[in-house]
Amino acid sequence: MTRETPCSWLCDMDGVLIREGVMVPGADRFVRALRDGGRSFLVLTNNSMYTPRDLSARLATSGLDIPDHALWTSALATARFLDSQRPGGTAFVIGEAGLTTALHDIGYILTDRAPDYVVLGETRAYSFSAITTAIRLVADGARFIATNPDPTGPSPEGLLPACGSVAALITRATGVDPYFVGKPNPLMVREGLNTLGAHSETTVMVGDRMDTDMVAGIEAGLETILVLSGMTESDAVDRFPYRPSRIVGSVADLVAELG
Repeated sequence: MTRETPCSWLCDMDGVLIREGVMVPGADRFVRALRDGGRSFLVLTNNSMYTPRDLSARLATSGLDIPDHALWTSALATARFLDSQRPGGTAFVIGEAGLTTALHDIGYILTDRAPDYVVLGETRAYSFSAITTAIRLVADGARFIATNPDPTGPSPEGLLPACGSVAALITRATGVDPYFVGKPNPLMVREGLNTLGAHSETTVMVGDRMDTDMVAGIEAGLETILVLSGMTESDAVDRFPYRPSRIVGSVADLVAELG
């Protein structure tokens, strides 16, 4: 059985559309081709720091016109997951506005007094005091949630420790593993499909990381396209026990087929 022609696209952000705050050449043409072709699309990102509105504005400064309703973050996925598990709960949060806003919007109370959850997200300024509080709360029985498992993130100065690294620190101190909501958890991809009202048989996942984007797309039953404009280089693909459906240099190479 062959797949139907793709009509919906899920696309990673960092390394696919932008890299270190600069637009990947041709990404604007790719987004425009999706829109002009009437294809539904959603940009998925494990970055939990910004609200969709803030991300939309930041992308605009890079030359990309992506409305906030077309952005799906690990913060939003985490909030939706918690709302489905324990509506109206409480959480101690380490993160920035993207995460705290998403939790406020579902009616969560943020507190450091016997919270239901410790929720760890991304921030450029991890506080030792906040991490210590998280360790004590998890040790006392709070459930441990993290927005994504990425150990590092890019910056103009080089790699930065990210959510996965800090989660490992808390796990080492408490013996408690977090539940990661973001990619490669297929939950984030399925929530993206639900947001689009799309079906896996007619949806493509485009990403730059084999260990998050590609495996999440494969496990969700999507066609997968790896771009080499980000984290994964071509000679690293064979190290993984799974392969993407296709490999291209960048999203600029996909524009022609969208015409």
